[in-house]
Amino acid sequence: MNEVTENTSAGESVAEAKREDRLITYLKSLEKRQDRAALANLRRGLGKPPKTAMEMFPYLGQFLSYETKTHYENAVFIVAALFAYYPDAPGNVKNLGASLRHLKDDSGSIEKRFVALLNSDEEDLPRHLRQIIGLLKAREVAVNWQQLLFDVQHWKNENLKESVQYLWAKEFWRKEKDTKN
Repeated sequence: MNEVTENTSAGESVAEAKREDRLITYLKSLEKRQDRAALANLRRGLGKPPKTAMEMFPYLGQFLSYETKTHYENAVFIVAALFAYYPDAPGNVKNLGASLRHLKDDSGSIEKRFVALLNSDEEDLPRHLRQIIGLLKAREVAVNWQQLLFDVQHWKNENLKESVQYLWAKEFWRKEKDTKN
C-alpha cells in the first residue's frame, strides 16, 4: 500500500490506491504491447506544465473526471510522461529515495540533486523528477511508479509533502545494512 496514509482517511487511501494501480497497469500495458505511438505522445508531456500536451489526453482522459482533484490530475500527467520516458523500469522499490540510494556516489552529485528535488516546489517538481528519472534510467534502477504517483499528487499539500520528503530522505540516507529494498 502507499506510504503516506497517516494524514488521509482509510477510505480515501484505498480509493487512491485503486486509481494509481489502474493508471500504472494501463501504462505498463502500453509498454507490453510496445505501443510506441502512445508512449511517444505521452513523452511529449516532458518539460511542459501538466495538462498542456494535448497529445496525452487520448491516453489519460479515462483517468480524469469532474470530481478529480487538480493535484491528482497533474500527477497523472507528470508520472505518465515520466513512465513513457522510462517504461522498462525494473521491479518496484519502496519509494524514490530508495531508488536513488542505489546511485549514491562519493562525489555527492546525486545527493545534491536529491536535495534539490526535496526542496522543489510544485511548479519545479516535474523538472527535477525528469532529471532524477533520467539518472535512474541510465543505470537501469527500479522505480515504484504507483508510489511515485501517490507521492507526486501529495506535493501540493504542505503536510503531506513533508511526509513524502521525510520518507524519501529516510530511504535515501538509510544505512545499507538496514535496507530491505
